[in-house]
Amino acid sequence: MNTFESLGIEQGLLNSIHALGFTQPTPIQEKAIPVLLQGTKDFIGLAQTGTGKTAAFGLPLLQLINKEDRYPQALVICPTRELCLQITNDMDKFKNKADRIAVTAVYGGASIGDQIRSLKKGTHIIVATPGRLIDLIERKAVNLEQVSYIILDEADEMLNMGFKDDIEFVLKNTPNRESTWLFSATMPPEIRQVSKRYMEQPFEITIGKVNSGNVNIDHQYYLTQHVNRYETLKRIIDFNPGLYGIVFTRTKADAQDITESLIREGYDIEALHGDLTQAQRDKVMARFREKSIQLLIATDVAARGIDVQGITHVINYELPDDTEVYTHRSGRTGRAGRSGIAVSIVTPKEVYRLRQIEKLVKTQFHKMDIPSGKDVCRKQFFHFIDKMLQADISHGEYETYLPVLKEKFAHVEKEEILQKVAALEFDRFLKYYENAADLNMREERRGDRRGEKIEGRQARDTKGRSFTGGANYQRLFVNLGTKDGFYKASFLQFILDMSDLRKDVLGRIDMKEMNSWVEVDASAAKKMIKAIDGKNYRGRKIRMNDAESGGRRK
Repeated sequence: MNTFESLGIEQGLLNSIHALGFTQPTPIQEKAIPVLLQGTKDFIGLAQTGTGKTAAFGLPLLQLINKEDRYPQALVICPTRELCLQITNDMDKFKNKADRIAVTAVYGGASIGDQIRSLKKGTHIIVATPGRLIDLIERKAVNLEQVSYIILDEADEMLNMGFKDDIEFVLKNTPNRESTWLFSATMPPEIRQVSKRYMEQPFEITIGKVNSGNVNIDHQYYLTQHVNRYETLKRIIDFNPGLYGIVFTRTKADAQDITESLIREGYDIEALHGDLTQAQRDKVMARFREKSIQLLIATDVAARGIDVQGITHVINYELPDDTEVYTHRSGRTGRAGRSGIAVSIVTPKEVYRLRQIEKLVKTQFHKMDIPSGKDVCRKQFFHFIDKMLQADISHGEYETYLPVLKEKFAHVEKEEILQKVAALEFDRFLKYYENAADLNMREERRGDRRGEKIEGRQARDTKGRSFTGGANYQRLFVNLGTKDGFYKASFLQFILDMSDLRKDVLGRIDMKEMNSWVEVDASAAKKMIKAIDGKNYRGRKIRMNDAESGGRRK
């Protein structure tokens, strides 16, 4: 393997990264850095999250910048505030302190006035989220005419979040750029279109296989009935006492419900969803990074851009509809060469979709048995014993209590003391799990899976309304489509978040460029229309009504 020296990195940067403990470049760094140091080539780098992409573009960028000219020469665009701050912090650590290169972060949820004042002082590199950057451009608070380098980081995430138009707007407003560098975990058609339109014969490298899972991640699933999802989640958490991770839900309502239920039962967790203010979100993330909480319960939208080291588990409370979403969820663990576990709680109806995801990410999923109550108690007991044996007693004056302790326990047998300690710690677990049911199910055979396909096939009742699996559905029209930056999974998340309905009330979704049609359980249709019709999305009014009216209000 090459060294950073052999890649052409200058001495000042080498000193900084060696001080950070960087010794050998990762595969993406090894292949990207020599190309990017040329400064004139458009570039596409496909690699999973956690593979060292920030250093792959950050080190060449810091070397190419003209230190004497204090105006924006490079622009890094990323999907979320968290990733924006992380990239900025990393660049500050990488740079040669003697060069006095200024790196400025601009993002939503913070004072735009403070950010404008910071930009007016002069900067070399801007790291920005799309929305805030466009706001600054339209206020004429930032001039991008002399920007030479554009970096699109987590490009697929930005497109998934509906930023395609924003990215194209920024690219149109940087007419003098010398090169565009695009980094992404996956390569959906929309990214390929952007690259063809705005990049000239880009040099493309792929680390691993596109859409494939990180080899450091063990993909597991537990098969159970839908009504047992929550209990299965609890078993997984209880069976892994050292777990530190993220539980993904489809909707913010699910995230909040699960969080409230687990908090009532004594778990150290927080919810992360779209209803939180930026201050609340920052507080939750600070607690999670400090490991003051064991778990985050998050929606896909709220969790985008999270990069926290040491996450041991990602748990899919439900499978996402989109394979790319699964790739991004699982990519939160197994980062920086560490191993991780991606767990999915699956019902029989979802096995077929699981097999599709397994095929597309080119990774085998391992079926796990849901632990029994006795298994959980045994695991928790041995974890407690290990913690007790490893407890640090060097900093307290515990010896001063020994005479009293010896006196108190003089007539108690050692075995009885150990049993009493165990009883104090495990009384709740033992009572809860002593009559615990078996939550496991047999996996559907191929013939059963054929039946599942038939069950999910669209049909019509005598009134012409569609139904799936026996449930009556009403077809609704909505004036939002792919032109608004949605793809199926993000649109699904949007309408569920807006209406606070559960996924199981939805049937088929047909998306076109300008409009979409949504099948929803007839009993929930009025609630969805009331929640969405008349609301605003990106400056325009949403229309939602019964499709039988031809897209017109009755």
